[in-house]
Amino acid sequence: MKAIETTVDFPERLSVALAARGRHRYDGSTLAPELSYGRNFGPPPPSARPAAVVVLLFCRDGRWYIPLTIRHAALGRHGGQISLPGGAVDPGESVADAARRELAEELGVFRSVDLLGQLGECYVYVSDFRVTPCIAVVRGAPRWQPHDREVERVVEMPLDTLLDPSCRGTMSIERGPLVFRAPCLRLGQDCVWGATSIMLAEFAGVLHRLDNGADHS
Repeated sequence: MKAIETTVDFPERLSVALAARGRHRYDGSTLAPELSYGRNFGPPPPSARPAAVVVLLFCRDGRWYIPLTIRHAALGRHGGQISLPGGAVDPGESVADAARRELAEELGVFRSVDLLGQLGECYVYVSDFRVTPCIAVVRGAPRWQPHDREVERVVEMPLDTLLDPSCRGTMSIERGPLVFRAPCLRLGQDCVWGATSIMLAEFAGVLHRLDNGADHS
C-alpha cells in the first residue's frame, strides 16, 4: 500500500478503480457481525430511507488518512460507536449533495471536496437506511470542527490499516442479555464494527486492486 500512498496521482487512479467497481465485486461480508444474517446485503424493505456517508481521504506528510467519528453516547441509535460522517438524504437532495452537507455539519469541512466515486449500497437494518458510501478527497489536512452534539471525537485512520491483516480482529458485543461476536478493525484502543466496517471492507477491495496494479482493467 505504501507505493500507492506516495504517488501524486493516487486520487485519479482511485477514481478509475471506483468506476470499474461494477465489473469487480468486493465482499464486505467478512466484517459482518454474527447475527446480521446477511441483512446488510439483501434487498432493503420499501420502508428503507436513503442515506449517504463519506469516506474522506486526506494526505499528511505523504500518508493518506480517513476521518472516523465517535458518536456521542447519548445519541439514540449507534451512540458511542465509530462511524463515517453522514446521514439521511433530505428531500430534493442527491446522494452527493447529502454527503457534502453531512461532512460540513459533522466535521466542519467546508472547503472544496472532490467526489471520486461511490461504493455499493449497504442496508443498515437497525436504523432502516439504505446507505451509499461516497469516496472523496480533500487537498491538505483539514482542521476538524466536530459537531458538539453529535461527535464526541474524531479518529484519523491511516489508509493502509484497511489492508493490514494485523488490524483485523473480533470483539464481543452486549445487547441486554444477548452477547454476540463481531469482526472488527482495530485502531489502537478503538474498534470499528458493524455497517461501517462492512463498507470499509468493500473499500479495501478497491484498494487491493490498486495495490496489485489492476486499476486499469
